[in-house]
Amino acid sequence: MKRPVAFLLLWTLAVTATTSAFVVHLALRNRELELGYALGRSQSRIARLREVKRVLELELASNGTPQRVELVAKSLFKMAPPTPDRIVSMGAMPRAAGDSATEAEASKNSGGSE
Repeated sequence: MKRPVAFLLLWTLAVTATTSAFVVHLALRNRELELGYALGRSQSRIARLREVKRVLELELASNGTPQRVELVAKSLFKMAPPTPDRIVSMGAMPRAAGDSATEAEASKNSGGSE
């Protein structure tokens, strides 16, 4: 009688271990598939972002030229060069501090008295 009970116990243990291993295998395979799909989405997003970056770099290069700025100002914003009556003078240009060449010139022009 003892022999069939031990066999049944070992058989149940073996089936449970096999089933558990199969369930773990399926769970790992499912996780592998999920990660594969996530990786594919990430690579696709990276490709799209690289393309957007390339387009934006080209746009930056073309918009950075003075001709492009002038074209946009004239066409989109209806801007034009200012007329002489719209230009207001703010006085002489200020001298940079420590500019010895400018100071020497100014002292020559003013007679040396500063």
